[in-house]
Amino acid sequence: MNLVLWIIYAVISLTAAVFLGLREFHMLQLNGYKTPEHSRWMKKNKNRYILPAVLLCAQFLLIPLHGGLRTALVIVLCFFNAIIALTNKPGKKFKKPLVYTARMKRMMITCGILIAVFYVIAVLKGETTVYICRIWNEAHTDFTYDSMEKRWFISALPYILVGSALYLTPILVPLSNLINKPIEKAVQNWYINDAKRILSECPTLHKVGITGSYGKTSMKFYLDELLNSQYNTLKTPESFNTPMGVTITIRRDLKPTHEYFICEMGARRVHEIKELCGIADPHDGIITSVGPQHLETFGSIENVVNTKFELADHVKAKGGKIYLNGDNELIRKKAPEYPNAVLYGLSEGSHYRATDISVSDRGTEFTVTAPNGETQRFSMKLLGEHNVQNVLGAIAYAHGTGISLEKLTLPVKRIAAVPHRLQLLDKGGNMTFIDDAYNSNPNGCRAALNVLGLFDACRILVTPGMVELGAKQEELNFEFGQEAAKACDHIVLVGKAQTVPIYNGIKDAGYDMDNVFVADSLGEALTHVNAYQTDKKKIVLLENDLPDNY
Repeated sequence: MNLVLWIIYAVISLTAAVFLGLREFHMLQLNGYKTPEHSRWMKKNKNRYILPAVLLCAQFLLIPLHGGLRTALVIVLCFFNAIIALTNKPGKKFKKPLVYTARMKRMMITCGILIAVFYVIAVLKGETTVYICRIWNEAHTDFTYDSMEKRWFISALPYILVGSALYLTPILVPLSNLINKPIEKAVQNWYINDAKRILSECPTLHKVGITGSYGKTSMKFYLDELLNSQYNTLKTPESFNTPMGVTITIRRDLKPTHEYFICEMGARRVHEIKELCGIADPHDGIITSVGPQHLETFGSIENVVNTKFELADHVKAKGGKIYLNGDNELIRKKAPEYPNAVLYGLSEGSHYRATDISVSDRGTEFTVTAPNGETQRFSMKLLGEHNVQNVLGAIAYAHGTGISLEKLTLPVKRIAAVPHRLQLLDKGGNMTFIDDAYNSNPNGCRAALNVLGLFDACRILVTPGMVELGAKQEELNFEFGQEAAKACDHIVLVGKAQTVPIYNGIKDAGYDMDNVFVADSLGEALTHVNAYQTDKKKIVLLENDLPDNY
């Protein structure tokens, strides 16, 4: 074996393994550290792994080759390993970069140990294999150990082991996650139990859980604004709606002076809301919506309904109230099972009802009627009739705590759009953005298109479409395209492959396809939007912005 050549090969391969490993860890983190989800993601993105798979097989050609031929093949492998390193080189700007959490560091250590095993065996020149060859030699007298070492596998083994450490990195990363699972479970349980202890030491704290297929983050911000006008409140920040997100909030931010804890609860699988209820133990709950979201992991809309209503089941057992969006058909069907339910909505039969809604591009006005017949006129800066539902839910809950409708008018007027959820961004000049980039869904898309239709302007849609809708994804994106064709003057699709159903829906609606552009990236899409020539002001709806793992 050429020692210098092997060292060069080992250094290049190790560099490539580190860079590829960092990218794989990043994708695993974006997939929520869920190995099944990450496996599905790998299957969808199988083209990423073609080169490592080919090289994994090709390196075994080193076994029969010797001298110049082997050297040539090693140089070729070095070249392709360098391509893997350059392709995955750190420095690319991501929407959500890799976060080096304690969990991530532990996984990286485990993965590093797995890779180190390959290198240790390689450095030792495969003594285990040598031993096997000796046994073989004793059973086959026509071969000699020396000839086998020179002509066969042993001298190729260090290259194969080092190469395998690189080419198998996409498997070693999720494997390290599985190996660490018992450790991570023990760590999480310790933190969760500590959070429960902290909550138990706050007997006067009133806890409210908020869940829904969509609208839960907005509801959380709106409710915090209203309750904060009279009470000392704490809410889970941003989209901290997982068990560890809730746990972190409690351990880091909860103070004895807090009177209300507003806990957002997210779920992608059955029983995840039940798990969150076991941590936060809410007295009351709000279910903002139930719809076809995360069908890929839930499996069916029935599972979505039952999981969201795990919050209602918990609250019912505690004797608290569950506030339900009465305009949602799936929620309304389930509501009779809960005698403690308070319905809010625009439709008749709701306990808290909004009527006389007036919507313009400057905001929304509406009248709220409470169960006791009290009425109050509200105005807010938020755009769209759909926003009335969430604000109405917040009003209903706040009124239930003892704040009068009249006292709620000012905090409602103060409510601002939640970032990336129909947030109006006036950039000055001839262009205004409606940023609705977070976690798009069928109902959200329709609502956003309705808001876009409020403006007397050149209405432009920029979207990569909707994801995580399982078997219905193509159908729902097709319908989205049909609806977009009715509302938009120009449509820019981001991503050639995944936007095909939207494109077909637009075409099916008889839209002028000269006004449709398909971009490879958001940057290219915005460049194209800037190039549009129009006498009217441009209103650009940014509908959904897929994370880096799409």
